[in-house]
Amino acid sequence: MVTHTRTELVALMEAHGLRPSRALGQNFVVDPNTVRRIARLAEVGPGDLVLEIGAGLGSLTLALAETGAEVLALEVDRFLLGPLRSVVEPLGVTVHHADALSADYEALLRGREAVVVANLPYNVATPLVLQLLEDEPLITRMLVMVQKEVGERFAAQAGDEAYGAASLRVQYFADAKVVGKVGPTVFWPKPNVDSALVSIVRRERVRVSPDLVSEAALFEVIRTSFGQRRKMLRRSLAGWVTEGVFERAEVAETRRPEELTLEEFARLAAAR
Repeated sequence: MVTHTRTELVALMEAHGLRPSRALGQNFVVDPNTVRRIARLAEVGPGDLVLEIGAGLGSLTLALAETGAEVLALEVDRFLLGPLRSVVEPLGVTVHHADALSADYEALLRGREAVVVANLPYNVATPLVLQLLEDEPLITRMLVMVQKEVGERFAAQAGDEAYGAASLRVQYFADAKVVGKVGPTVFWPKPNVDSALVSIVRRERVRVSPDLVSEAALFEVIRTSFGQRRKMLRRSLAGWVTEGVFERAEVAETRRPEELTLEEFARLAAAR
């Protein structure tokens, strides 16, 4: 089985009178080695259910099908559905016309655990990954290709430059790490940025027990802190603190939000 080369993908688009949609952030992978690398890093095979989000014209879909996994492919662009189906349905892939941000995952997964593998456009990557972690417990793992700075944000730890509220949101539900980098030359059209491959593995339990502090209270203090991320906590949390919070939490008020671990934010929220 072969995946699309640049020449083949461009020819397929032209045959259907199509052009990549800038509005949908479409950058198609046109390098067979890259899609096979993604499929390998996803560690999927026979017996696994893979949900590919944003299948495009099937470059990555073909590599995923090659692993022997069962593949469900979601695509929001109705103009791509015909050529996508012609490419991947003969291999047993099921194509769904759906927007990943509003898809009915319960109906798609039918009670089965799934691995998400996706090349995600910049404008939806963060909200979609967070939504899947928050709302779709049957999605146990993800391997996503995203803009490099987004990937670094997902995987950032306290003290890292990319660390922020989104990093902590991911950490609450999962363990994330950057497992590869991808240059712009493997895409058509070629983007102006590098991409990162990020592995996100759901934890069996959220990282901070709700018995210690509620999710709502924890993320209230996180959002408030990062509203002024360069300021010391005594300034960024000025409207939130009650007397003695920093002492009870054993967190110095002179520290900055980007220096605190999730557990330290939890102590602050619990001490309020």
